[in-house]
Amino acid sequence: MNSSDASPAAPVRASWAIAAALAIVYLVWGSTYLGIRFALEGGFPPLLMVSGARFVFAGGVLFAFLRWRGVAAPTRAQWKNLLVMGALLLLLGNGMVVLAEQTVSSGLAAVAVASMPLWMGLFGAMRGQHPTGGEWLGIIVGFAGVVWLNAGSSLTASPTGLVLLLIAPIAWAYGSIWSRGRDLPTPFMAAAGQMAAAGVMLMAAGLLHGERFASADWTLHGALAVAYLAVFGSIIAFTAYVWLLHHARPVLVGSYAYVNPVIAVALGAWLAGERFTAHDYGAMAVILAGVVVITLARNRRAG
Repeated sequence: MNSSDASPAAPVRASWAIAAALAIVYLVWGSTYLGIRFALEGGFPPLLMVSGARFVFAGGVLFAFLRWRGVAAPTRAQWKNLLVMGALLLLLGNGMVVLAEQTVSSGLAAVAVASMPLWMGLFGAMRGQHPTGGEWLGIIVGFAGVVWLNAGSSLTASPTGLVLLLIAPIAWAYGSIWSRGRDLPTPFMAAAGQMAAAGVMLMAAGLLHGERFASADWTLHGALAVAYLAVFGSIIAFTAYVWLLHHARPVLVGSYAYVNPVIAVALGAWLAGERFTAHDYGAMAVILAGVVVITLARNRRAG
C-alpha cells in the first residue's frame, strides 16, 4: 500500500482519537466535582491531600511507568515550562476549585468553571489563534446556558468562594494557551511532570495554609473519593487533556467546561440527592447546543 492509499484513513483515526479523548475529559472531569465534595466531607484536607497528595501520586506513577517504557525524562528547560504549567493549571486552576468547594456547592463550582472557554478564546486571540464566527457563536450559546443554569437557583456561595472560582478558570485557560508552542516533552510525560511538580507545590501550600496529614475524621467514603480523583481525574483524564492541547483547537478543547456542569448536576441528583428541575434540563440542553455549534464550526474550518 502506498502513502496515497493510506492517507485518507489518517484523518479518520485522528478524529476518533480526539473524540475519545474529549469523551474522557467530558465524563470524568464532570464527575470530579462531586468527588471533591465527597473527599472534603470525608475529612481530607483540601490542598494537602484532595489536590496535592493525589497529584504527587498520579504524577509519580505515570512518570515511573513512562520511564520504564523508555520515554525520555524532561530536560531542565522543559522542567521550567512544566513548573509554570503546573502552577497555572493545577495549583491555581484545580487548587482554587477545591478550596472553593469548602463553602460552595459542587454544582456552582462546575458552572463557574464553565467560563473557562471564554478566557481560552480571549487568550488564544491575543496569540493570533482567532476563533471563527461559528466558534464564537458556540461560546456565547454555551455560556448563555451556563448563566441560565445558575439563574434563580438555590446555589449559594461565600464571597471568598466566588473569588476563588473566578481565579481558577482564568489561570487554567491562560496556562493552556501559554503551553502551546513551548519546549515540552511528549504529551504523557508532560502530564506526569506537571502533576508531580504541581502536587509538591499544592502540598507545600497546604502546609503553609495550616493543613496536616494526621486526622481521626477520615472516612472510607472520602478515601475512595481521593483514590478516584487520583486515578481517573488525574492520571486518565488529565493525560487526555494534555494530549488534546497538542492535537485540537483551543476552543474545542475548552468545550468540556460546558459539559461538566451537566455531568456534575446529574451525578449530584443521582448520588447526593440534589434536586434537578425542568429549568436545569433546559439550561443544560442549551449548554450542549453550544458544544455542538463549536464542534461543527471546527469541522467546517478543518474541511
